[in-house]
Amino acid sequence: MSKDDVASGKPAVSGGIDPVLVEKLAEIVSRLSLTEIEIEHNDLRIKVKRALPVQHVTVAGAAPVAAPAAAPSPSMSMSPGAPPATGIPAADHPGLVKSPMVGTAFRRPSPDAKPFVEIGSSVQAGEKVLLVEAMKTFNDIVAPRSGTVTAIFVEDGQPVEYGQPLLTIE
Repeated sequence: MSKDDVASGKPAVSGGIDPVLVEKLAEIVSRLSLTEIEIEHNDLRIKVKRALPVQHVTVAGAAPVAAPAAAPSPSMSMSPGAPPATGIPAADHPGLVKSPMVGTAFRRPSPDAKPFVEIGSSVQAGEKVLLVEAMKTFNDIVAPRSGTVTAIFVEDGQPVEYGQPLLTIE
């Protein structure tokens, strides 16, 4: 590591990654209750992930399924006036829309506006279905495919984690 690297605050990389930097990142993940954090500087990339505790969820008539503790409960999967959902689909379900970031989910563009979608709404691929606000920036969540919204797992203004199920399009 050169004298210039020390002056610029670059982490020590000679022979590997600075373990102090990794520990500080792990502390940040734990303190802020994040599931992961990733930093990249020049050709150095560090990703720290926290394992979530697993709880078993049983859907009527089905075998127990392992699900992350941070996953929404089935009561959160219902929209007002909509039939209750049978639970959260498997993570590999092709129509499952997951949060691409940690933030706050919004089902409507403004508090007095109609929701982007409801259960039973038909959507086209690329159509805006939700917003996730992160760091004071509203990010459009768009439908990855055309179809009908069959389940919504978040309420307006609900905090969401990276990878958390938001809705399902069949």
